[in-house]
Amino acid sequence: MASTSGNSSASAPTQNSGSEGDVQLLMDQRKRKRMQSNRESARRSRMRKQKQLDDLTGQVAQLGKDNNHILMSITITTQLYINVEAENSILRAQVVELSQRLDSLNEILNFINNSGSVYEPDQTLHASLDNSFMNPTNLLHLNQSIRAASADMFQYEY
Repeated sequence: MASTSGNSSASAPTQNSGSEGDVQLLMDQRKRKRMQSNRESARRSRMRKQKQLDDLTGQVAQLGKDNNHILMSITITTQLYINVEAENSILRAQVVELSQRLDSLNEILNFINNSGSVYEPDQTLHASLDNSFMNPTNLLHLNQSIRAASADMFQYEY
């Protein structure tokens, strides 16, 4: 019995160490699988981060291009605005000048229409003045010509 018991005791630790070895082997395999899975997960994570970084870098480049385009548009628009403002300033000055001319012409017309003539020519000159500025027919024609000319002055093309 003692030998059986020794035999049995010797075989029990072998079975124990065999099953412990199997458990250890199984745990090592799980650990290796977990480590491999973690490595793969870390690799995928790095790839996602790299893709995200690449996407953001591309977006920065595109936004930089868009920003430059907008700045160029602002510069062009500002220059056009300055040009239009300068042209408007010139046109305003022309309006003032033409208004003053029109006022002067209207004053001349009013003076001519209200007083009849600027001076009284003597009889010897009267015959030579028939086709002149003081002829009433010519005055009427002159009045119409001045009104047409003043109307034409405001037909500048803008």
